[in-house]
Amino acid sequence: MVKIRLSRFGSAHNPHYRIVVADARRPRDGGYIENLGYYDPRKKSETFLKVDVERAQHWLEQGAQPTATARRLLKSQGVRVR
Repeated sequence: MVKIRLSRFGSAHNPHYRIVVADARRPRDGGYIENLGYYDPRKKSETFLKVDVERAQHWLEQGAQPTATARRLLKSQGVRVR
């Protein structure tokens, strides 16, 4: 199954996440199919969340299942999630 989920990067105590499309069998920070955007949970800048809406919608139409957090972030950016 293909999932839309967060992949962590950044240093210790300074998390940043990529919003990625990945095979569910891959490790959290392992290889992914496509990078859809990024998220900074500490909100250090004005652009703490960026999502490629068109590509996210494409993957959802292809059957990708977002995780709970990814679903919340996608909805906040205007992506229609079932």
